[in-house]
Amino acid sequence: MTLRIAAVGDVHLGRDARGRLRPTLENVHEHADVLLLAGDLTQRGTLDEAQVAADEFSDLALPVYAVLGNHDYHSDAQDEIARLLSDRGIGVLEGRSELIDVAGCRLGIAGVKGFGGGFAGKCGSAFGEREMKAFIEHTELLAGTLADALHAVENADVLVALTHYSPVADTLRGEPPEIYPFLGAYQLAEAIDGARNGTGADLAVHGHAHFGCEQGCTPGGVRVRNVAQPVIRAAYAVYHLPTA
Repeated sequence: MTLRIAAVGDVHLGRDARGRLRPTLENVHEHADVLLLAGDLTQRGTLDEAQVAADEFSDLALPVYAVLGNHDYHSDAQDEIARLLSDRGIGVLEGRSELIDVAGCRLGIAGVKGFGGGFAGKCGSAFGEREMKAFIEHTELLAGTLADALHAVENADVLVALTHYSPVADTLRGEPPEIYPFLGAYQLAEAIDGARNGTGADLAVHGHAHFGCEQGCTPGGVRVRNVAQPVIRAAYAVYHLPTA
């Protein structure tokens, strides 16, 4: 059997965007069993914009789960946005996981926004100025939270990690190398590879890198997909995962 996972991120909906995506989403259940949203649902993180996102993505005929992105944090209303989306039936995963029965299998989804920092050999470290230490410590905290959320899922047939920031440099190809440290961090990949006692998750999905590429892989061999809408150039991408 095959599980169909639809995913998209970086839709950046403004107050004037109501109805822009809805027509293409009405039949998403015919093509997928679950829909994952990889953050940056809004332009500037206001509640008005979040209401538009809720209107676009709620009440679909399949489960919908999301993480928030940096744009959704911009106005310091991220907690209110998460509550609004949750009240509309969209599961917001920030450092937590869900295990659901869908398409005849048990799907585990663990999510966190993530943060920057860079990748092995070309990354920041928690050393020196207080500001630099705070930057990397925040990355390490969120990566640890993702690891805990992945470990909390038991007996899943399929395990998926959902983030906004990228866990690998692979899916950033096309972005200026100078900004890689602000697009993701290797600690997220360590959490993803460490799931299931080191056998890893089945899929990692992220957004954030508008000029990157779609496909990559963690050092441990987990498939990574950048589903930022400017990359996939569609309302959503669908990935097929074997369930047995």
